Amino acid sequence: MRQYNEIKSRNPDTVLLYRMGDFYEMFNEDAKIASKVLGLTLTSRNHGGADNTPLAGFPFHALERYANRLVKAGYKIAICEQTEDPKLAKGIVKRDIVEVITAGTATDDSFIEEKANNFIVSLHCENDKVGIAVCDLSTGLFQVEEVLSSEVEKEIVRIDPSEILLADVQNHPLHTLLSENFRSVVISRFDGWKFSYDNACDAIQSHFNIVSIQGLGFEGFGAGVCAAGALLLYLKEQKKNDLQHITSISPFNYSEFAELDPSTIRNLELLKPMQSEDIGGTLISTLDKTSTAMGARLLKRWITHPLKNIDAITNRLNCVEYFKKDAFCRAESELLLKRVADIERLISRISFERANARDLIALKNSFSIFPKIIKALSGAPVQPIKELLGALEGFDELQLKIESTIVENPPLSIREGGMIKSGVSKELDEIIDLSRNGKQWIAKLQETEREKTGISSLKVGFNKVFGYYIEVSKANIDSVPDYFIRKQTLVNGERFITPELKEMEAKVLGADERLSDLEYQIFVNLRREIASECVRIQKAAEAIATLDVFISLGKIAAEYQYCRPILTESGDLVIRDGRHPVVERMNTVEQFIPNDTELIKNESQILLITGPNMAGKSTYLRQNALIAIMAQIGSFVPASFAQIGIVDKFFTRVGASDRLARGQSTFLVEMIEVANILNNATDNSLILLDEVGRGTSTFDGISIAWAVAEYLHETSGKRGRTLFATHYHELAEMALMYPRFRNLHVKVREWNDQIIFLRKIESGSCDHSYGIQVARLAGVPRKVIVRAREILTNLENMELTPDHKPVLARKHSAESENKDQTDLFSGVQLNVMDSLHSEIIHQLQNLDIDGLTPLDALNILSELKKKASHTA
Repeated sequence: MRQYNEIKSRNPDTVLLYRMGDFYEMFNEDAKIASKVLGLTLTSRNHGGADNTPLAGFPFHALERYANRLVKAGYKIAICEQTEDPKLAKGIVKRDIVEVITAGTATDDSFIEEKANNFIVSLHCENDKVGIAVCDLSTGLFQVEEVLSSEVEKEIVRIDPSEILLADVQNHPLHTLLSENFRSVVISRFDGWKFSYDNACDAIQSHFNIVSIQGLGFEGFGAGVCAAGALLLYLKEQKKNDLQHITSISPFNYSEFAELDPSTIRNLELLKPMQSEDIGGTLISTLDKTSTAMGARLLKRWITHPLKNIDAITNRLNCVEYFKKDAFCRAESELLLKRVADIERLISRISFERANARDLIALKNSFSIFPKIIKALSGAPVQPIKELLGALEGFDELQLKIESTIVENPPLSIREGGMIKSGVSKELDEIIDLSRNGKQWIAKLQETEREKTGISSLKVGFNKVFGYYIEVSKANIDSVPDYFIRKQTLVNGERFITPELKEMEAKVLGADERLSDLEYQIFVNLRREIASECVRIQKAAEAIATLDVFISLGKIAAEYQYCRPILTESGDLVIRDGRHPVVERMNTVEQFIPNDTELIKNESQILLITGPNMAGKSTYLRQNALIAIMAQIGSFVPASFAQIGIVDKFFTRVGASDRLARGQSTFLVEMIEVANILNNATDNSLILLDEVGRGTSTFDGISIAWAVAEYLHETSGKRGRTLFATHYHELAEMALMYPRFRNLHVKVREWNDQIIFLRKIESGSCDHSYGIQVARLAGVPRKVIVRAREILTNLENMELTPDHKPVLARKHSAESENKDQTDLFSGVQLNVMDSLHSEIIHQLQNLDIDGLTPLDALNILSELKKKASHTA
């Protein structure tokens, strides 16, 4: 156990998978973890100590399956292999860690999602800035950015990493934020000194073989450089690899993209539905018609990073329009792309020296598709498409090299031969001939010896322990010639060798071993040659992914009659016949009702939408935000016309279920999100407010909702385009007071004491909430519905008690007969009139009589008279 303990001491935070022959063994606490997570039998063994050591293990060929489960359970695993041939070892076989696998450093297909990037993020704080380095080891993507500390949560949500790396220091400033908001993400620690600027610069310069980082565009990115350098060092330490497939590092300027805060990504269900882990019912599931995993990953990044530059958006729209209009070219290109492998991850495996011969054949087959794609799109009049096709040229020689070296259907293992074509190596061909001739001689030996000995049941066989042998049954032992040398005694016979057989065995087995070694070396040289073309292959992969996304968006636009949006800097948002892209696809029961929207910067900045629950207010709000996001990623949109003034920030205030588990009340969560909007919105933001103020009392709720709307209307620099859905009909009065405030309502038809939701948005406010009708539709018992109507009638008629309080309910006759039964509602009264009295008195006390004009005095008197009439 000395060797194990020494290796374990160097990797104490990992589950150590210790190779022993044909098994991986785990000991002590690692064994207990493995038993619990993997369901392995926990045993024990005495290794010379006083106590038994807990032990668990599994066969070496099951490594991928068990390692995957450990990583997905949140553990780091260290794979310890035998680093010398046991046959040549003197004493204990040498072993060492060959790789550490974590959630963010996994690269094998079994560990990671095909259609999602597997990001690891490194964070470093400097004053009020945080450097963020982002890497996907499976593709080689490496980016760096800097944000304000207040923006960190938003950026991490947008990146959606599997692992976050922090400096191993006490009281890390981001510890609380990460532990509370990213509980499902693995948090790893790394030596704090490796985050220093000088060490980070050295790491970056060494990796990219440059003398200065200044040429990388990192001016002013001090914290970002620290995060990036530390991440490079961490990845190399974990993977025991020089990471040559990370060929570039680029500053990521988040100011080029519209901001999406965590609430917006969640509430708009861009990537994940709010009520399920399945991606169905999301924007990504609606737009993803990609043919490659590379395209699917790129589309996801586009959705979470809407552009703000109109020229860049226009370039994307031009490409999408081409594929929307040319159905034949779209269909042909789509079929070709389906034949392209995930070359982005293939070249990563090749650079990691993990690729096998089948991977190289997949790459070769993909190269063979490139000329066909170029031919199919040669007539495209769009410049960005022409530039993408240029990245697919020049792979003929590499394709031919693979094709002339590797057999078309190679074995999975690269250590057992059978993968290199004849004619590649003269030495290899000679060894193959020797092996083939020797095996033919051995195959004929059985027939020859049967004839010579007269033993018709004599057999020539082979096993890995004894090599080749001649087997004779016991009944024929007396016929065995003298030149047979006994090798093994069996129950039913004997096994022999001959000098000639032993000599040929040495030739054949020696040839087989030399053949495997030589084939492996030829393969490794070819793999390294391909790895040297990593940059070109990565650019080709990026081009394929981009074409794939354009084709996917073009297909969606054609199939569902999307229109091309007009992007402007005007700040207006005008949509005709807008539809919710997800709801219209999922609802197969009824036809989706389209609606118009006009958010005009200087005319209708705030739209207040009233109407009952289930009428479609929330759907209307969300569809407008989704249409704007789709437009800014370069997609056509579900409408007959759309003019989108560029949105710089998207905000939504809907729901609170995600934070209730953290001990925060519904209303507190609501106010936190409202505060975020009010503090960070700009004149170019798009704001969705759904039922602000509903988590508190009616008067408080109305007051807060009114003040929020007023603030967004009146505060310079905060006048973002706002869609405000509410049940507070009192807010409709704001349209009389504020020039850029407009009322809308969801049209409802009443028929036979029932309501029919027409889903149509019209001008004006709704003066009924239809709450009781909605409760009835939801299945609330009839007795409750009838009682609610009685209470509502009393409130609407303003029936008062002798002390001027509204009566909610009287006792039923049946209840009055039972003197001991207390009526549920008898003590429930609203203090509405008390509030009115207090308000009148308060207003009178605060009047500045000396400063009032006669007209002001008359207006106030009239207002007080109206209020007093309600208390009479």
